[in-house]
Amino acid sequence: MAKEDVQKLREETGAGVMDCKKALEDAGGDFEKAKGLINERGLLKADKKSERATGAGILETYIHSGRVGVLLELRCETDFAAHSQPMKDLAHELVMHIAAMNPESNEALLAQPFIKDESQTIENIIKLTTAKVGENIKVGRFTRYAL
Repeated sequence: MAKEDVQKLREETGAGVMDCKKALEDAGGDFEKAKGLINERGLLKADKKSERATGAGILETYIHSGRVGVLLELRCETDFAAHSQPMKDLAHELVMHIAAMNPESNEALLAQPFIKDESQTIENIIKLTTAKVGENIKVGRFTRYAL
């Protein structure tokens, strides 16, 4: 197992160095299998964090062609996580998804297949970001306007 493999896995998954090293060892050096193990373990960690209070967050907006607008409240535990790049990226992806798919409620949004990767649901995308950031993330509220 090379240092480069650990670093590459870390860059692709956002997991810690020791988590990447352990996943590569458990996968017998198979990079794709190790990536799968990281995702599984990340989702397990995300489930454990789901009961934590979300006292911080960010607002994200998106306007498409001056005809559709979305305002999203994305909640997390700390301001540090709220201003992290993975959180900003997630918020942007979610407002674009909401603009395109027009979910009726938070529950409907979480159950929808992600528009950029239909093999994943929005709930799974949020859990993956939770694993990267290390904090509970929840969709607070959203509003979609259309002319």
